[in-house]
Amino acid sequence: MKTKDYKNGLRDGTAVALGYFAVSFAFGMEAVTKGLNILQAVLISLTNVTSAGQFSGLGIIAAGGTYIEIALTQLVINLRYCLMSFSLAQKLDRSVPSWHRYTMAYSVTDEIFALDASLDGSLKPAYHYGITSAAVPGWVLGTLAGAISGNILPSFVISALGVAIYGMFLAIIIPPARQNRTILLVILSAMGLSFLFSVLPILNKISSGFVIIITTVSVAGIAAWMKPIQDEKRKGES
Repeated sequence: MKTKDYKNGLRDGTAVALGYFAVSFAFGMEAVTKGLNILQAVLISLTNVTSAGQFSGLGIIAAGGTYIEIALTQLVINLRYCLMSFSLAQKLDRSVPSWHRYTMAYSVTDEIFALDASLDGSLKPAYHYGITSAAVPGWVLGTLAGAISGNILPSFVISALGVAIYGMFLAIIIPPARQNRTILLVILSAMGLSFLFSVLPILNKISSGFVIIITTVSVAGIAAWMKPIQDEKRKGES
């Protein structure tokens, strides 16, 4: 049964790995252009496995930010993974040893969580490890390929490929924004607030790390207060 679960996870994780390779390729290329070497870029991907967190952290590193900025930024951006881990812990059988819970938490990402959560019945650690065996190498190898390419490709090609980063984020935010007006307003508000931080005399002195933290917490907090999920559910039921 464990072998079957692992193979199923490996099969489902292959599609995730392909997507991860493309995104992490852009990260690896961006990392070397910001001054990191290939090994540093690969180690970041191996130990973090988070696209938004890594890109934001890379910007802070390039700007000479402090450890506190990086720590707080990662806490805010990646806090959702704690909630995902709590949710997945409820799908594990009570007989599963605690060390499985700790090792599985390493590779809880949005896509892996979606696969784990979509399973009928309890979650088998072997299935999660199967996904991880495909997805994480895809993420790390993509970073490696991007970092190597960033060292050998001409600068004009790197600049052109750098657009892939913005295309990635647009691909993430546009579909849900078209379906949900609240998400659209959150995105526009975050863009507007970020713009103010870049042009206003006093606000433009704040480092990029704290700008991310302030923008994320304030916009998300106001949106949660004005448009809580419970209200939307009740409206749909009525």
